Amino acid sequence: MADKMTALVLNGRDLTPALVAEVACNGRPIALEGAARARMAEARAIVERHLDENRPVYGLTTGLGSRVVHRLPREVLSEFSRLTVRGRSHALGPRLPVEVVRAIMTVRLNGLLIGGAGASPAVAEAIADLLNAGLHPVMPSIGSIGAGDLCLLAHIGLALMGEGEIESGGAVMAAGKALAKAGLRPLELGPKDGLAICNASSGSAGMEALGLRQMEQIWALANVSAALSMEGFRANVSPLDERLAALRPQPGQAEASAALRALLGGGGLLAPGAARRLQDPLSLRCVAQVHGALRATLDFTAPVLAAELNGDASNPAVLISDDAILSNGNFHTPLLAIAFDAVALACAQAAQLCLARTSKHLLARLSELPAHLSPHGPTRSGFAPVLKPVEALVAEIEHLALPVRGGLSLSADGVEDHMTHAPQAVHKLMEIVWRLRLVLAAELIVAAQAVEMRGIDKLGAGTGRAFDAVRAMVAPLDDDRPLAPDIERVDAELLANGILLERISGSGPSK
Repeated sequence: MADKMTALVLNGRDLTPALVAEVACNGRPIALEGAARARMAEARAIVERHLDENRPVYGLTTGLGSRVVHRLPREVLSEFSRLTVRGRSHALGPRLPVEVVRAIMTVRLNGLLIGGAGASPAVAEAIADLLNAGLHPVMPSIGSIGAGDLCLLAHIGLALMGEGEIESGGAVMAAGKALAKAGLRPLELGPKDGLAICNASSGSAGMEALGLRQMEQIWALANVSAALSMEGFRANVSPLDERLAALRPQPGQAEASAALRALLGGGGLLAPGAARRLQDPLSLRCVAQVHGALRATLDFTAPVLAAELNGDASNPAVLISDDAILSNGNFHTPLLAIAFDAVALACAQAAQLCLARTSKHLLARLSELPAHLSPHGPTRSGFAPVLKPVEALVAEIEHLALPVRGGLSLSADGVEDHMTHAPQAVHKLMEIVWRLRLVLAAELIVAAQAVEMRGIDKLGAGTGRAFDAVRAMVAPLDDDRPLAPDIERVDAELLANGILLERISGSGPSK
């Protein structure tokens, strides 16, 4: 499949989360732009001149961290580069999934092509060879504090050198063996190459590129779920009026209102007098405000991430136009951590609203439907027990949404004394994502039952497709039955894979 795709030409400038996902998840091959190769060669020439002139350059002619005060002789620099990789390949814990490793490799490769790292062009070519051959360094998930992802990225360097382990096609083997099977040779690192591979924020940025893409899907799915609940509840849609969003123009609210109106468009709920109540519970009345907040956090995060995907976080950095190499702190990622913490907090509020809406369908005094949406009266539980696991999921989401604190670090004899914890921010957001999808799946099933029991015959264009998709997979609840398999199936076969959104947009089959 990947062999038939057009190669993505990386140039250090135009990488997006969608393109990262194409390489990471779909196996799209990559190529290196000629101008970017030339830029790397020009930057490398500056590194060589600094070497020849024996100038003090961090990590090139000096030690690292607290050992920056020590000058290194020329004859040990290549070995020092190799030791830089070996001495930082310390990540622990569960292995990162292959698609995450591919994302991290893609982002680091794109960063090297900017030239600021001063790496040998052969380093970029070797990473591209690994990606195109389907060879993935085994990279444990715990090792970065968001002050450069050295202990994660070092595992890329280790694999390039033919050391450590590589995954290929589901099998894990010694890196040297994997390279040999693919017809590749271990890379000989030159001076500064080891540091160029390790000292960047590509681990955080690669994970967050996939994370932001998933969150865009979550935002759209949350709107679908809420809109179908509005249909089943026969909610008052006046809060979605665009004039109200303009009256207090909070970022994101107008977009959320418009998305909900579009899903309901063409249905009976938008007709005058269709609503059952003058004013609904906040979980139905304030969807645009809460989903707008999520939209705003995503809009804030997008340019923060774009700067990481197409920026140079190397330290020291080669400034080609000035023939200079400067020490800096561009590897530090406080804004990434803050941005993804904000997204997590907005997700928690969206999850709370989803749970509240789901519960309102089950309350006969508010919904004016049979209690618990059961057609059989008090001898049946209906959907009432489903609230318990949904409440448990929301409680876990609320806990995961607690901000990751930056703090003091004890590293490098007090030289590296601050940590941002950006990787931890994205790790916990990914734990939120799958939980929130299950909460949304439960709401979709309950809302579909409410729509059916109310006998609605004219749903909106988007909500109608959502109802059809759920009903094609989940039968109405008649007698009590285990509902967990239905919720998990809707998640796996409609939400996680994007099928429901495709059907609503008309790009997929309606059933």
